Amino acid sequence: MFTTRPELVGTFGMVASTHWLASAAGMAVLEDGGNAFDAAVAAGFVLQVVEPHLNGPGGEVPAVFTTADDPTPRVLCGQGVAPAGATPGHFRDLGLDLIPGSGLLATTVPGAWDGWLTLLRDHGTKRLHDVLGYAISYARNGFPLLDRVPLVIDTVRDLFTGHWPTSAALWLGATGDRFANPTLADTWERLLTEAVGPTREAEIDAARRAWSQGFVAEAIDAFCRNSFRDDSGRDHAGVLTGQDIAGWSASYENAVTADFGDWTLAKCGAWTQGPVLLQQLRLLETLPLSYVDGMPTADTVHLALECAKLAFADREAWYGDDDTVPLDDLLSREYAADRRALVGDTASFELRPGAPGGRTPRLPKLLATGTRDTPLSGAIGEPTVRPDGSTRGDTVHIDVVDRHGNLISATPSGGWLQSSPAIPGLGFCLGTRAQMFWLEPGLPNSLAPGKRPRITLTPSLALRDGEPTIAFGTPGGDGQDQWQLCFWLAHTLGGLNLQAAIDAPAWHSNAVPSSFYPRDFVPGEAHLESRLGKSTLDELARRGHSVVDVGPWSLGRMSAVARDSGLLRAAANPRGMQGYAVGR
Repeated sequence: MFTTRPELVGTFGMVASTHWLASAAGMAVLEDGGNAFDAAVAAGFVLQVVEPHLNGPGGEVPAVFTTADDPTPRVLCGQGVAPAGATPGHFRDLGLDLIPGSGLLATTVPGAWDGWLTLLRDHGTKRLHDVLGYAISYARNGFPLLDRVPLVIDTVRDLFTGHWPTSAALWLGATGDRFANPTLADTWERLLTEAVGPTREAEIDAARRAWSQGFVAEAIDAFCRNSFRDDSGRDHAGVLTGQDIAGWSASYENAVTADFGDWTLAKCGAWTQGPVLLQQLRLLETLPLSYVDGMPTADTVHLALECAKLAFADREAWYGDDDTVPLDDLLSREYAADRRALVGDTASFELRPGAPGGRTPRLPKLLATGTRDTPLSGAIGEPTVRPDGSTRGDTVHIDVVDRHGNLISATPSGGWLQSSPAIPGLGFCLGTRAQMFWLEPGLPNSLAPGKRPRITLTPSLALRDGEPTIAFGTPGGDGQDQWQLCFWLAHTLGGLNLQAAIDAPAWHSNAVPSSFYPRDFVPGEAHLESRLGKSTLDELARRGHSVVDVGPWSLGRMSAVARDSGLLRAAANPRGMQGYAVGR
């Protein structure tokens, strides 16, 4: 079968990410004697520089990983929490019924710095100076800017010039030839000067404190007291404070897992959308799926779309950073059997959450009534940027495996250049992840101080017969766990290797409610890559799906690495022409 590039195979180490410079930096760390965690951290910081429209230092990072010494999947939580002042009452007093998708109101505690450094301290081997140097060099000396970045900047040009002058100063001169962000390089170098201690671990902890209790937190606190325009159409000040930042730190927790034959899939918990991939696969487990010559049949795509609608309806009703989420019931075969009975021969146009364990589901009122004040855009998938700066789906991804047996999948995001005004003296802006909370009380994902929003970021790790085998993932907001499903089915059911499975045509349901402001969705709509074939698209239309042909190569930016029988493998996405895998 033709593939856009070879599946890489070797024995030393593999790095795959959404940008070639990040993959190369990660590989350089492996070649310098570092392990997979050192490489992931180096690549993660480079992505903050070279994909600034997709993530930044003010964002967050969840990851799922296993170590050479322990095959138990663990989760790194580098997702910050809602500030103490982010109460539903505060937003009601401002006359808001949704948290804006841009500006300062939607900020959570920035988690990427502490997340990456916690991983480096506990599982890496390198000093912070060693892994951060690649990103500092690109920020200081410049790098070729992706064509997409000036296009994003042009979209929000009026916002920058009229309301966000600090962002205008930083970004309006950006061109594709060579762009540098020396202010960000200065910030990182100052953090390194404060990373002093008798051991590698002590140096890293000192750098963490310099961020959360030092000059970075002070600058963020002062800046958030100012008011700036957001996509509500009004100016608002932030509620994030230095105390919020000082009071939070990254953490670890067990992954959520589910078994499918000899495979076990590991995901982050219900504070992400991660378990929805497991729910989709549980629903599909006994259905007649088939591939012919590496291509899914129309029946297979139809069943996948219908099961996605059911799983994501449960996401809306049941997921959140809440101890009462009934994950055991949601992932049980008994519950899946009850839900599977709802799958028919034609497309459903309903949002139908289930009743796990007999509990009564409750959807947010906005979704239950289907009413909203903003028009439906129907756009999910590849990053969408509105002129007001609100953005959906902007994310990056990294997978690394090393010769020792360490394996990690990470999906950093947030703090993209168009999310909120740039902070003077720091060279980056804050994220807007709090837009994913509901202001309506009593829901698993209702806003509360100290709580994590139910995010879309969803890295994946798979074990085969108990052995950590594949790390994979993709950017793309609400589309992430639908495109990962396409990859997984192509690999495990279609028999395709990693690269062929990534290249394989993808699809997603746009009937899934958006996690991003203004929470729109289009019942019955299915986005399909044209390479699925005209006969498949026609058959899906006949079955009642509102088919949108999105062209041959448009959905997802998957990457993957694997270890199998002593060999290491890697693959990356040709879509967008920037993802790359490297290894030997």
